[in-house]
Amino acid sequence: MGLLNFLSKAGAEVLRLPSGSLTVDRQGNIIASTISSSYPSAVLKDVSADVLKLFREARAAQLSLTELHIHFASLQITARELRGGAIIFLTPKTVAS
Repeated sequence: MGLLNFLSKAGAEVLRLPSGSLTVDRQGNIIASTISSSYPSAVLKDVSADVLKLFREARAAQLSLTELHIHFASLQITARELRGGAIIFLTPKTVAS
């Protein structure tokens, strides 16, 4: 029984994958979002910062990148560049898809 008590006190929190979209400005501030407010905003800010970084690096390398698609095993991220900001779509993958 002691092992079960130890495992139940794990610090990691299991979250549902986000579903929806968010619009961010040049600085990565979230302007609008259809993702549940119960989802941690820190995670969404990290995603938006990484997407904006990709667009900035492409621009610095003189690549014409206006849209990107990132496919993970359980999550798909689609982003479109909007004059320095971006609109980001987060779609969890299900067994059916």
